[in-house]
Amino acid sequence: MTVELFIPCFVDQVYPETAFNTVKLLEKAGCTVVYNPDQTCCGQAAFNAGFWDEAKEVGNKFLNDFSDIHYIVSPSASCTSMVKNYYSDLFTNTAVHNKCRAIQNHIYELSDFLVNVLKVEYFGAELEGRAVFHDSCAGLRGCNIKAEPRLLLSKVHGLEILEMKDQETCCGFGGTFAVKFEDISSSMAEQKVHHALEAEADYIISVDASCLMHLQGYIDKHKLSVKTLHLADVLAAGWGNV
Repeated sequence: MTVELFIPCFVDQVYPETAFNTVKLLEKAGCTVVYNPDQTCCGQAAFNAGFWDEAKEVGNKFLNDFSDIHYIVSPSASCTSMVKNYYSDLFTNTAVHNKCRAIQNHIYELSDFLVNVLKVEYFGAELEGRAVFHDSCAGLRGCNIKAEPRLLLSKVHGLEILEMKDQETCCGFGGTFAVKFEDISSSMAEQKVHHALEAEADYIISVDASCLMHLQGYIDKHKLSVKTLHLADVLAAGWGNV
C-alpha cells in the first residue's frame, strides 16, 4: 500500500524525530511511504485566528501537494482534524470541492490508520514505566480517537497504562489561546500535569505534539519528574533506532 505522509509544520520544526519514527512505523506495517518535500502547513493557525482567506490560500496548496487516490497519514490529530472537518468551511462549492472531499475521506491520524485501516496493533516496542494517555481535544473530538492509541500502547512491553483524573479535559494549549489567555492556559497545563503525577505516571503520551510541548514547558519550568512522549516515538522505542 502506498501512503502519502503529511508532516505538519509543528512536527517538522520542533519534533522531527517523531516524523522519522512515523515513517519507520508505516514501513514496518508494510506501507510504501511517499513524502512530498514541497508540503507546508494545513492552514489551521490562520483558520483558528479568523484569517479564513489566508487559511484558504494555504489549504489550496495542501490540496495541490497531496493526491486524492492514496491514504494520507499524519502524526497529528489536530492537523488531521483541520483537513477532515474544517476544509468543508473553506472549499464547499468551490472549484476544488470534489478533490477536497476525496482528500478528506483519505486522511487519517496515525493511530487511527494503524488500527482501523491496516489492522496492525503490535510493533515490538519496549518502554519500561507507567504512563497516562492525554486525550487531545482534536484527537478525541475532531478525529473520534480514544481506544486506538490505548490499544497500541497496551502492546508495548514494559509499559503500564493508567487513567488519570479529568482524563478528557483540555491541556490548555489551544494554539493562540495559550498566547491570548496565558494565565488560564498555564493553569490548565498545571492541572493536567498534576493529575498525571497523582497517578504516579512516568510519562504523558499523546497524539498531538503541540499538547506535549505545552505540557513539557510546564514540566521543565517546575523541574518535575514526568516526561512527555508522542505515540509514534513510544511505538518505535526499543527497535526504531536499530
